Amino acid sequence: MADVRIFDGHNDAVQFMLDYRPEGRDFLARSEAGHLDLPRALEGGLAGGLFAMFASPEREPVDDLTITHDGYEVRYAEAVHPDHARLQIDRQLSAIRKLIGRSGDKIRLATSVDEIEAAGYDGAFAIVLHMEGADAIGPDLGYLDSLRDAGLRSLGIVWSRPNIFGYGVPFAYPRSPDTGPGLTDLGKSLVRRCNELGIMIDVSHLNERGFWDVAALSTAPLVATHACAHAICPSSRNLTDRQLDAIRDTGGVVGLNLAVNDIRADANLEEDTPLDAVVRQIDYLVARVGADGVALGSDFDGAVIPREIRDASGLPRLVDAVCKSGFDESTLRKFAYENWLRVFGLTWLDRSRALSPPP
Repeated sequence: MADVRIFDGHNDAVQFMLDYRPEGRDFLARSEAGHLDLPRALEGGLAGGLFAMFASPEREPVDDLTITHDGYEVRYAEAVHPDHARLQIDRQLSAIRKLIGRSGDKIRLATSVDEIEAAGYDGAFAIVLHMEGADAIGPDLGYLDSLRDAGLRSLGIVWSRPNIFGYGVPFAYPRSPDTGPGLTDLGKSLVRRCNELGIMIDVSHLNERGFWDVAALSTAPLVATHACAHAICPSSRNLTDRQLDAIRDTGGVVGLNLAVNDIRADANLEEDTPLDAVVRQIDYLVARVGADGVALGSDFDGAVIPREIRDASGLPRLVDAVCKSGFDESTLRKFAYENWLRVFGLTWLDRSRALSPPP
């Protein structure tokens, strides 16, 4: 099963691209820094992924981490002004376009399931545009329509900070994800507009009350592009059993986050986290959500990941570990690739290519 194709539900590689920042890395060249570039993606069997655009804060936080007697707390991040956020997102869109142009058709922007599959058939790498946090979108939602026209197909309502649409969870352990109020009225309008436009809504980083607001409003499957099980690691970023059940009941998907502090039961930021701990998370999610509802959401270039994986080129070691845990070929292919395409077909305005939801 070494030839299995992998689609990744989340990475932060855009933040480090040479096309975005002069001191960045050339995504077309193999690097030993970070986790993801095209050569390492191809070495690891990665056929494409959701590439997150993200607005950095106006001021970098200082001394925002507190170590407690049983875990940690990170001071809740400040909101970002929409103008500041939009400037960065526009620059990141431009950088992705430049990268695709430089790639000589080695990389393609995909806006439909057909385009993802066509890229795979032609040996090209597929980028699907995601935005992590709707901070750049104003109250009239007009920028959302512009982003959709530019290729955006996935949106996280919040990162772990507030905006005009809702409230992200502050990073903390041990902590419930029930950390504040739900979506604002504008946030509820945003959910409805995403449904109308066929943009997938990502509940990662959203607090629990916001999650349930999305669940009550959205006509699409519930999706968390990068998260783990709260029952194993009670981080505020992880999903409770009740949330996992809701994702299952809508035919949605959870992308398994490789961040060690959300995988480990003790939430330690330890690179020497064994693959057994990763497999335990996957097994738990599959038992709770079903084989049709669990995929990969690595968080490459945005987290500390297990040393045994190291970077995108190490994904075959994760595949081997999952196989040894008892995954058959059908379950492996769903986890690695097919579950993302299934939920895209159910969510995007690509209805003719929608695959059947799980029973």
